[in-house]
Amino acid sequence: MHVTNPVLSRLALARLADLEEVITAWADKVMALSPYDRGLVPREEVEEGARIGFALILRRLAEGTTPPELAAHSEWLGERRAGQGVPLQSLLAAGRLDARALWQSLVERAGPDDLTELLGGAHLVWEAVEQHVTGLMAGYQRAVLEMGRQREDQRRAWFARLLDNDGRNPDVVRDAGRVLGLDVAGRFSVAVADPVMGAGLRAAATAVAASGLRGHRHESPTGDVLVVQLSARPANPEKAVLGFLREVPCGVSPPVDGLAKVPHAVRLAAAAARTVRPGAGGPLRLEDRWLDVFAAHSPELAAELAGRVLGPLAAVGEAERDRLLETVRTHLAGTGSIADTAAALYCHRNTVQHRFARFRELTGRDVRAPADGAVVALALSAAGLR
Repeated sequence: MHVTNPVLSRLALARLADLEEVITAWADKVMALSPYDRGLVPREEVEEGARIGFALILRRLAEGTTPPELAAHSEWLGERRAGQGVPLQSLLAAGRLDARALWQSLVERAGPDDLTELLGGAHLVWEAVEQHVTGLMAGYQRAVLEMGRQREDQRRAWFARLLDNDGRNPDVVRDAGRVLGLDVAGRFSVAVADPVMGAGLRAAATAVAASGLRGHRHESPTGDVLVVQLSARPANPEKAVLGFLREVPCGVSPPVDGLAKVPHAVRLAAAAARTVRPGAGGPLRLEDRWLDVFAAHSPELAAELAGRVLGPLAAVGEAERDRLLETVRTHLAGTGSIADTAAALYCHRNTVQHRFARFRELTGRDVRAPADGAVVALALSAAGLR
Protein backbone atom coordinates (compact mmCIF):
# COMPACT_ATOMS: atom_id res chain seq x y z
CA MET A 1 0.00 0.00 0.00
CA HIS A 2 1.29 3.47 -0.91
CA VAL A 3 0.90 6.61 1.19
CA THR A 4 -2.15 8.48 -0.03
CA ASN A 5 -2.67 10.89 2.85
CA PRO A 6 0.34 13.12 3.55
CA VAL A 7 -1.36 14.88 6.46
CA LEU A 8 -2.11 11.60 8.21
CA SER A 9 1.46 10.47 7.59
CA ARG A 10 2.95 13.63 9.06
CA LEU A 11 0.71 13.58 12.13
CA ALA A 12 1.41 9.87 12.74
CA LEU A 13 5.17 10.52 12.65
CA ALA A 14 4.77 13.39 15.09
CA ARG A 15 2.71 11.24 17.47
CA LEU A 16 5.27 8.46 17.27
CA ALA A 17 7.75 10.78 18.94
CA ASP A 18 5.40 11.44 21.85
CA LEU A 19 3.32 8.38 22.75
CA GLU A 20 3.39 8.24 26.54
CA GLU A 21 0.54 10.65 27.13
CA VAL A 22 -1.71 8.70 24.75
CA ILE A 23 -0.76 5.39 26.34
CA THR A 24 -1.45 6.66 29.86
CA ALA A 25 -4.90 7.97 28.92
CA TRP A 26 -5.72 4.77 27.04
CA ALA A 27 -4.51 2.55 29.90
CA ASP A 28 -6.72 4.48 32.35
CA LYS A 29 -9.76 3.45 30.33
CA VAL A 30 -8.61 -0.15 29.85
CA MET A 31 -7.88 -0.68 33.53
CA ALA A 32 -11.48 0.28 34.28
CA LEU A 33 -12.75 -2.64 32.15
CA SER A 34 -13.47 -6.06 33.63
CA PRO A 35 -11.38 -8.12 34.35
CA TYR A 36 -8.51 -5.65 34.03
CA ASP A 37 -10.01 -3.77 36.99
CA ARG A 38 -9.34 -6.82 39.17
CA GLY A 39 -5.63 -6.80 38.40
CA LEU A 40 -5.72 -9.86 36.15
CA VAL A 41 -3.11 -8.18 33.95
CA PRO A 42 -0.64 -5.76 35.59
CA ARG A 43 -0.93 -2.17 34.35
CA GLU A 44 2.76 -2.14 33.43
CA GLU A 45 2.19 -5.06 31.07
CA VAL A 46 -0.92 -3.46 29.59
CA GLU A 47 1.02 -0.26 28.89
CA GLU A 48 4.00 -2.09 27.40
CA GLY A 49 1.73 -4.01 25.02
CA ALA A 50 0.06 -0.76 23.97
CA ARG A 51 3.43 0.96 23.52
CA ILE A 52 4.47 -1.63 20.93
CA GLY A 53 1.03 -1.90 19.31
CA PHE A 54 0.45 1.84 19.01
CA ALA A 55 3.93 2.36 17.54
CA LEU A 56 3.33 -0.30 14.90
CA ILE A 57 -0.11 1.12 13.97
CA LEU A 58 1.32 4.63 13.69
CA ARG A 59 4.16 3.34 11.51
CA ARG A 60 1.58 1.86 9.13
CA LEU A 61 -0.21 5.22 9.00
CA ALA A 62 3.04 7.10 8.56
CA GLU A 63 4.76 4.85 6.04
CA GLY A 64 1.74 3.48 4.19
CA THR A 65 2.86 -0.14 4.60
CA THR A 66 2.11 -2.71 7.25
CA PRO A 67 5.15 -3.50 9.41
CA PRO A 68 5.68 -7.29 9.50
CA GLU A 69 5.98 -7.00 13.26
CA LEU A 70 2.36 -5.77 13.58
CA ALA A 71 0.73 -9.12 12.81
CA ALA A 72 3.26 -10.98 14.95
CA HIS A 73 2.76 -8.65 17.92
CA SER A 74 -1.04 -8.65 17.66
CA GLU A 75 -1.24 -12.44 17.54
CA TRP A 76 1.30 -12.83 20.35
CA LEU A 77 -0.71 -10.42 22.50
CA GLY A 78 -3.93 -12.33 21.77
CA GLU A 79 -2.27 -15.60 22.79
CA ARG A 80 -0.87 -14.00 25.93
CA ARG A 81 -4.22 -12.61 27.07
CA ALA A 82 -5.94 -15.94 26.41
CA GLY A 83 -3.39 -17.63 28.64
CA GLN A 84 -4.03 -15.02 31.35
CA GLY A 85 -7.76 -15.75 31.28
CA VAL A 86 -8.93 -12.44 29.80
CA PRO A 87 -12.32 -12.98 28.09
CA LEU A 88 -12.22 -12.36 24.35
CA GLN A 89 -14.95 -9.70 24.61
CA SER A 90 -12.85 -7.74 27.11
CA LEU A 91 -9.74 -8.08 24.96
CA LEU A 92 -11.56 -6.78 21.88
CA ALA A 93 -13.10 -3.92 23.85
CA ALA A 94 -9.61 -2.86 24.93
CA GLY A 95 -8.30 -3.26 21.39
CA ARG A 96 -11.02 -1.10 19.88
CA LEU A 97 -10.24 1.66 22.34
CA ASP A 98 -7.06 2.00 20.27
CA ALA A 99 -8.97 3.62 17.41
CA ARG A 100 -10.57 6.25 19.62
CA ALA A 101 -7.33 7.02 21.46
CA LEU A 102 -5.24 7.24 18.30
CA TRP A 103 -7.79 9.32 16.41
CA GLN A 104 -8.16 11.76 19.28
CA SER A 105 -4.37 12.09 19.57
CA LEU A 106 -4.07 12.81 15.82
CA VAL A 107 -6.84 15.40 15.92
CA GLU A 108 -5.08 17.13 18.81
CA ARG A 109 -1.93 17.41 16.66
CA ALA A 110 -3.73 18.67 13.57
CA GLY A 111 -3.88 22.31 12.58
CA PRO A 112 -6.99 23.98 11.13
CA ASP A 113 -5.76 23.37 7.58
CA ASP A 114 -5.19 19.65 8.27
CA LEU A 115 -8.66 18.65 9.41
CA THR A 116 -10.32 18.17 6.03
CA GLU A 117 -7.60 15.87 4.71
CA LEU A 118 -7.30 14.15 8.07
CA LEU A 119 -11.01 13.34 8.01
CA GLY A 120 -10.52 11.91 4.53
CA GLY A 121 -7.99 9.46 6.00
CA ALA A 122 -10.12 8.38 8.96
CA HIS A 123 -10.82 5.04 7.31
CA LEU A 124 -7.08 4.35 7.23
CA VAL A 125 -6.90 4.69 11.01
CA TRP A 126 -9.85 2.33 11.37
CA GLU A 127 -8.32 -0.20 8.97
CA ALA A 128 -4.99 -0.14 10.81
CA VAL A 129 -6.68 -0.73 14.16
CA GLU A 130 -8.93 -3.45 12.70
CA GLN A 131 -5.85 -5.26 11.41
CA HIS A 132 -4.50 -5.20 14.95
CA VAL A 133 -7.81 -6.43 16.38
CA THR A 134 -7.99 -9.21 13.77
CA GLY A 135 -4.52 -10.33 14.84
CA LEU A 136 -5.62 -10.29 18.48
CA MET A 137 -8.58 -12.52 17.65
CA ALA A 138 -6.51 -14.94 15.59
CA GLY A 139 -3.89 -15.34 18.30
CA TYR A 140 -6.51 -15.61 21.06
CA GLN A 141 -8.56 -18.26 19.26
CA ARG A 142 -5.48 -20.28 18.36
CA ALA A 143 -4.37 -20.21 22.00
CA VAL A 144 -7.82 -21.24 23.20
CA LEU A 145 -7.85 -24.19 20.81
CA GLU A 146 -4.39 -25.22 21.90
CA MET A 147 -5.26 -24.90 25.59
CA GLY A 148 -8.39 -26.95 24.95
CA ARG A 149 -6.31 -29.66 23.30
CA GLN A 150 -3.84 -29.59 26.16
CA ARG A 151 -6.63 -29.84 28.75
CA GLU A 152 -8.22 -32.72 26.84
CA ASP A 153 -4.86 -34.47 26.54
CA GLN A 154 -4.35 -34.01 30.27
CA ARG A 155 -7.83 -35.38 31.07
CA ARG A 156 -7.26 -38.35 28.77
CA ALA A 157 -3.88 -39.10 30.33
CA TRP A 158 -5.16 -38.95 33.91
CA PHE A 159 -8.19 -41.13 33.17
CA ALA A 160 -5.92 -43.69 31.50
CA ARG A 161 -3.69 -43.56 34.55
CA LEU A 162 -6.70 -44.12 36.82
CA LEU A 163 -7.63 -47.20 34.78
CA ASP A 164 -4.06 -48.53 34.72
CA ASN A 165 -3.78 -48.05 38.48
CA ASP A 166 -7.22 -49.66 38.97
CA GLY A 167 -8.05 -46.96 41.53
CA ARG A 168 -5.64 -48.44 44.10
CA ASN A 169 -3.43 -45.38 44.59
CA PRO A 170 -5.27 -42.64 46.56
CA ASP A 171 -2.95 -39.96 45.18
CA VAL A 172 -3.77 -40.94 41.61
CA VAL A 173 -7.49 -41.02 42.40
CA ARG A 174 -7.32 -37.58 44.01
CA ASP A 175 -5.34 -35.99 41.18
CA ALA A 176 -7.48 -37.65 38.51
CA GLY A 177 -10.59 -36.29 40.19
CA ARG A 178 -9.11 -32.79 40.23
CA VAL A 179 -8.16 -32.86 36.54
CA LEU A 180 -11.44 -34.50 35.45
CA GLY A 181 -13.59 -32.28 37.65
CA LEU A 182 -15.14 -35.26 39.42
CA ASP A 183 -15.72 -35.78 43.15
CA VAL A 184 -13.54 -38.52 44.60
CA ALA A 185 -16.39 -39.57 46.90
CA GLY A 186 -19.10 -39.25 44.24
CA ARG A 187 -21.42 -41.92 42.88
CA PHE A 188 -20.83 -42.93 39.27
CA SER A 189 -22.37 -44.82 36.39
CA VAL A 190 -20.30 -45.96 33.40
CA ALA A 191 -21.27 -46.75 29.82
CA VAL A 192 -19.02 -48.52 27.30
CA ALA A 193 -19.74 -48.70 23.57
CA ASP A 194 -18.00 -50.08 20.53
CA PRO A 195 -15.74 -47.38 19.00
CA VAL A 196 -17.91 -47.32 15.86
CA MET A 197 -20.68 -45.93 18.09
CA GLY A 198 -18.45 -43.06 19.19
CA ALA A 199 -20.77 -40.46 17.68
CA GLY A 200 -23.69 -41.71 19.76
CA LEU A 201 -21.70 -41.72 22.97
CA ARG A 202 -20.32 -38.26 22.10
CA ALA A 203 -23.88 -36.93 21.71
CA ALA A 204 -24.83 -38.53 25.03
CA ALA A 205 -21.83 -36.87 26.71
CA THR A 206 -22.94 -33.50 25.32
CA ALA A 207 -26.46 -34.06 26.67
CA VAL A 208 -25.05 -35.04 30.08
CA ALA A 209 -23.01 -31.83 30.23
CA ALA A 210 -25.99 -29.73 29.12
CA SER A 211 -28.07 -31.21 31.96
CA GLY A 212 -25.55 -29.97 34.52
CA LEU A 213 -24.15 -33.38 35.39
CA ARG A 214 -20.41 -33.86 35.41
CA GLY A 215 -18.76 -36.56 33.37
CA HIS A 216 -15.88 -37.62 31.19
CA ARG A 217 -15.77 -39.36 27.80
CA HIS A 218 -12.70 -41.41 26.99
CA GLU A 219 -11.88 -42.86 23.58
CA SER A 220 -9.90 -46.05 23.20
CA PRO A 221 -9.46 -48.66 20.45
CA THR A 222 -11.21 -51.30 22.57
CA GLY A 223 -14.24 -49.25 23.52
CA ASP A 224 -15.44 -45.70 24.15
CA VAL A 225 -16.21 -44.92 27.78
CA LEU A 226 -18.61 -42.40 29.31
CA VAL A 227 -18.37 -41.79 33.06
CA VAL A 228 -21.22 -39.83 34.64
CA GLN A 229 -21.22 -38.54 38.19
CA LEU A 230 -24.73 -39.18 39.43
CA SER A 231 -26.72 -36.43 41.08
CA ALA A 232 -28.21 -36.94 44.52
CA ARG A 233 -31.30 -34.95 43.59
CA PRO A 234 -33.34 -37.21 41.27
CA ALA A 235 -35.08 -40.16 42.92
CA ASN A 236 -33.58 -42.45 40.28
CA PRO A 237 -30.40 -40.85 38.87
CA GLU A 238 -29.47 -44.04 37.00
CA LYS A 239 -32.71 -43.76 35.02
CA ALA A 240 -31.71 -40.25 33.96
CA VAL A 241 -28.39 -41.57 32.63
CA LEU A 242 -30.15 -44.34 30.72
CA GLY A 243 -32.30 -41.62 29.16
CA PHE A 244 -29.21 -39.91 27.75
CA LEU A 245 -28.14 -43.27 26.29
CA ARG A 246 -31.52 -44.36 24.98
CA GLU A 247 -30.39 -44.59 21.34
CA VAL A 248 -26.82 -45.78 21.97
CA PRO A 249 -26.07 -49.54 21.85
CA CYS A 250 -23.80 -49.86 24.86
CA GLY A 251 -23.25 -51.64 28.15
CA VAL A 252 -24.01 -49.84 31.41
CA SER A 253 -22.52 -50.67 34.79
CA PRO A 254 -24.36 -50.66 38.09
CA PRO A 255 -23.71 -47.43 40.04
CA VAL A 256 -20.49 -47.47 42.07
CA ASP A 257 -19.47 -45.35 45.05
CA GLY A 258 -16.21 -43.45 44.77
CA LEU A 259 -13.95 -42.55 41.85
CA ALA A 260 -11.62 -45.39 42.87
CA LYS A 261 -14.35 -47.87 41.83
CA VAL A 262 -14.73 -46.43 38.33
CA PRO A 263 -12.11 -48.77 36.74
CA HIS A 264 -14.12 -51.71 38.09
CA ALA A 265 -17.31 -50.17 36.70
CA VAL A 266 -15.63 -49.76 33.31
CA ARG A 267 -14.91 -53.51 33.22
CA LEU A 268 -18.50 -54.32 34.18
CA ALA A 269 -19.90 -52.01 31.51
CA ALA A 270 -17.50 -53.47 28.95
CA ALA A 271 -18.71 -56.98 29.83
CA ALA A 272 -22.31 -55.89 29.20
CA ALA A 273 -21.25 -54.14 25.97
CA ARG A 274 -19.90 -57.42 24.61
CA THR A 275 -23.44 -58.79 24.64
CA VAL A 276 -24.78 -56.08 22.31
CA ARG A 277 -26.14 -57.77 19.21
CA PRO A 278 -26.11 -56.28 15.68
CA GLY A 279 -29.04 -53.94 15.15
CA ALA A 280 -29.55 -53.36 18.87
CA GLY A 281 -30.67 -49.83 19.69
CA GLY A 282 -30.20 -48.82 23.27
CA PRO A 283 -28.28 -49.37 26.49
CA LEU A 284 -28.00 -52.78 28.16
CA ARG A 285 -27.77 -52.83 31.95
CA LEU A 286 -25.45 -55.42 33.42
CA GLU A 287 -28.18 -56.46 35.87
CA ASP A 288 -30.32 -57.52 32.90
CA ARG A 289 -27.55 -59.33 31.03
CA TRP A 290 -25.81 -61.64 33.51
CA LEU A 291 -26.48 -64.83 31.53
CA ASP A 292 -25.41 -63.20 28.25
CA VAL A 293 -22.30 -61.80 29.92
CA PHE A 294 -21.22 -65.21 31.16
CA ALA A 295 -21.97 -66.74 27.78
CA ALA A 296 -19.94 -64.05 25.99
CA HIS A 297 -17.02 -64.31 28.42
CA SER A 298 -15.70 -67.46 26.71
CA PRO A 299 -17.11 -68.01 23.22
CA GLU A 300 -15.47 -71.42 22.99
CA LEU A 301 -17.05 -72.65 26.24
CA ALA A 302 -20.36 -71.01 25.31
CA ALA A 303 -20.47 -72.86 21.99
CA GLU A 304 -19.58 -76.13 23.75
CA LEU A 305 -22.32 -75.62 26.34
CA ALA A 306 -24.97 -74.75 23.74
CA GLY A 307 -24.03 -77.76 21.65
CA ARG A 308 -24.04 -80.22 24.53
CA VAL A 309 -27.28 -79.02 26.15
CA LEU A 310 -29.37 -78.08 23.13
CA GLY A 311 -27.75 -80.18 20.42
CA PRO A 312 -29.97 -83.24 21.10
CA LEU A 313 -33.02 -81.19 20.07
CA ALA A 314 -31.85 -81.56 16.48
CA ALA A 315 -33.20 -85.13 16.63
CA VAL A 316 -36.81 -83.89 16.48
CA GLY A 317 -38.68 -81.94 13.84
CA GLU A 318 -38.49 -78.16 13.66
CA ALA A 319 -42.07 -77.62 14.83
CA GLU A 320 -41.63 -79.76 17.94
CA ARG A 321 -38.23 -78.21 18.67
CA ASP A 322 -39.70 -74.72 18.46
CA ARG A 323 -42.57 -75.65 20.82
CA LEU A 324 -40.19 -77.13 23.36
CA LEU A 325 -37.85 -74.12 23.26
CA GLU A 326 -40.74 -71.65 23.53
CA THR A 327 -42.08 -73.46 26.57
CA VAL A 328 -38.69 -73.63 28.26
CA ARG A 329 -37.88 -69.97 27.54
CA THR A 330 -41.26 -68.82 28.84
CA HIS A 331 -40.87 -70.85 32.03
CA LEU A 332 -37.31 -69.67 32.74
CA ALA A 333 -38.27 -66.02 32.08
CA GLY A 334 -41.31 -66.23 34.32
CA THR A 335 -42.07 -67.00 37.95
CA GLY A 336 -41.19 -70.69 37.79
CA SER A 337 -44.84 -71.65 38.29
CA ILE A 338 -46.25 -74.30 35.96
CA ALA A 339 -49.66 -72.58 36.10
CA ASP A 340 -48.16 -69.21 35.12
CA THR A 341 -46.23 -70.78 32.25
CA ALA A 342 -49.39 -72.49 30.99
CA ALA A 343 -51.34 -69.22 31.21
CA ALA A 344 -48.64 -67.36 29.27
CA LEU A 345 -48.72 -70.01 26.53
CA TYR A 346 -52.53 -70.34 26.51
CA CYS A 347 -52.38 -74.09 27.11
CA HIS A 348 -53.20 -76.62 29.85
CA ARG A 349 -50.66 -77.19 32.63
CA ASN A 350 -50.53 -80.85 31.69
CA THR A 351 -49.35 -79.80 28.23
CA VAL A 352 -46.54 -77.83 29.84
CA GLN A 353 -45.60 -80.79 32.03
CA HIS A 354 -45.57 -83.07 29.00
CA ARG A 355 -43.25 -80.72 27.11
CA PHE A 356 -40.89 -80.49 30.08
CA ALA A 357 -40.78 -84.27 30.24
CA ARG A 358 -40.06 -84.45 26.52
CA PHE A 359 -37.28 -81.82 26.87
CA ARG A 360 -35.75 -83.86 29.71
CA GLU A 361 -35.97 -87.02 27.66
CA LEU A 362 -34.01 -85.38 24.83
CA THR A 363 -31.46 -83.30 26.77
CA GLY A 364 -31.25 -84.92 30.16
CA ARG A 365 -32.09 -81.55 31.78
CA ASP A 366 -35.19 -80.89 33.90
CA VAL A 367 -35.86 -77.14 33.79
CA ARG A 368 -38.01 -77.44 36.93
CA ALA A 369 -34.87 -78.23 38.95
CA PRO A 370 -32.97 -75.01 39.81
CA ALA A 371 -29.52 -76.33 38.85
CA ASP A 372 -30.69 -77.74 35.50
CA GLY A 373 -32.76 -74.62 34.86
CA ALA A 374 -29.68 -72.41 35.33
CA VAL A 375 -27.61 -74.53 32.92
CA VAL A 376 -30.36 -74.48 30.28
CA ALA A 377 -30.81 -70.71 30.66
CA LEU A 378 -27.08 -70.20 30.14
CA ALA A 379 -27.11 -72.54 27.12
CA LEU A 380 -29.98 -70.58 25.59
CA SER A 381 -28.01 -67.36 26.04
CA ALA A 382 -24.94 -68.95 24.52
CA ALA A 383 -27.00 -70.03 21.51
CA GLY A 384 -28.63 -66.60 21.20
CA LEU A 385 -32.07 -68.11 21.84
CA ARG A 386 -33.10 -66.20 24.96
